[in-house]
Amino acid sequence: MPACEIIKNADFRLISEFAQPDAKKRLSLGKALGAATAYNIYRNALGQLILDPVKAVPASEMWLYENPQALASVKRGLRESAEGKSVYRGSFAKHARE
Repeated sequence: MPACEIIKNADFRLISEFAQPDAKKRLSLGKALGAATAYNIYRNALGQLILDPVKAVPASEMWLYENPQALASVKRGLRESAEGKSVYRGSFAKHARE
């Protein structure tokens, strides 16, 4: 995978200097991780590592990301709503099933 697809912002800053792994080759990343809970890990030929935060998508919702037309439609609807282009059509409560 080309680096330009992985690195979305080249503004890196040093978080910790000379961090050494423990006997089991584990590094404590602590505050460097932020709020992310899962990562893709990339290593280049020089041994440099990149941690790319990822989020899981529930299998029942994956169809949207696999359907480019549906995803584009949802994004368009969200954009139009944010721009105030939505139209109130009244309550649909009478159609709800409990």
